[in-house]
Amino acid sequence: MDIIALKKITKKYQTGEEETSALRGIDLTLKKGDFVAIMGPSGSGKSTLMHILGLLDRPSNGSYLLGGEDVSKLGKTKQAAIRNKQIGFVFLQFNLLPRTTVLDNVVLPTIYSKVKVTEKRAREIIKEVGLIDRIKYKSNQLSGGQIQRVAIARALVMDPSIILADEPTGNLDSKNSKEIMDIFKRINQKGATIILITHEEEIAKYAHRIIRLKDGQII
Repeated sequence: MDIIALKKITKKYQTGEEETSALRGIDLTLKKGDFVAIMGPSGSGKSTLMHILGLLDRPSNGSYLLGGEDVSKLGKTKQAAIRNKQIGFVFLQFNLLPRTTVLDNVVLPTIYSKVKVTEKRAREIIKEVGLIDRIKYKSNQLSGGQIQRVAIARALVMDPSIILADEPTGNLDSKNSKEIMDIFKRINQKGATIILITHEEEIAKYAHRIIRLKDGQII
């Protein structure tokens, strides 16, 4: 079954009298359990595509089927509910609360959800990313690699079916990058669909498929 199906997706931005096309007729299907890397030069439309996939932005035209439902035209409240339940985000900028413990950072998404996650579940996720011995540390006491592990744990805590990762190794050295990608590999082996944006060919090799963008189109 296709978990994601994009059909003729376009995205245009208006700046004064000038119109810019960020995406031009994107067709893309992903099945449950896929692991794809999206690559392309700056300005190719990678981030715009990621924002649309994550229901953080709307396409100008086209349809976005998520689990068979066209979510592109839903209201913001419904989109937010779907996003919180089904999609986990990992960004280049970690976006953690600096003076808050690892545990509290991980459970943060549950505050905005009707589905409550137990502390036991949060601890299991923290253990899965190898940080159980740092669970009471504040994020400003952690290394860059450890912080990214917290960000991954936070993305996983709601048990999403899809993980969107935007340059998750961009601020890390090669050792930490490998460790982070090994975590993504394990997550994918457990059934999660992973969509990864990266500039690094070595990182993209972890994916089952590489999608290349140029000038808002898949090439």
